[in-house]
Amino acid sequence: MLGYLIVFTKDSAMATIFLRRIDQARNMARFYELDVQQGLFGDVSVTRHWGRIGTNGQSKQHWLSSDAAAAEFAGKLKLQKERRGYSSPLPA
Repeated sequence: MLGYLIVFTKDSAMATIFLRRIDQARNMARFYELDVQQGLFGDVSVTRHWGRIGTNGQSKQHWLSSDAAAAEFAGKLKLQKERRGYSSPLPA
């Protein structure tokens, strides 16, 4: 699995962020993925995918008007999850 893969180009925005939270004492093993993709009409999609590791999980998609708005939204979600104990699967 990848830790952080963030790529922004001039014509399109693409970013994928993988996070996980594992706490064996609480029998917790969760994943969280943020995927930013350019739409066909100049808009940007931020897709959240989350669930228990080993399951299909759930997804929710948000459409934003610009790369900057999508990056800000994804950054806020990433910080929120990191505050709750999620971290990159790879060491920094």
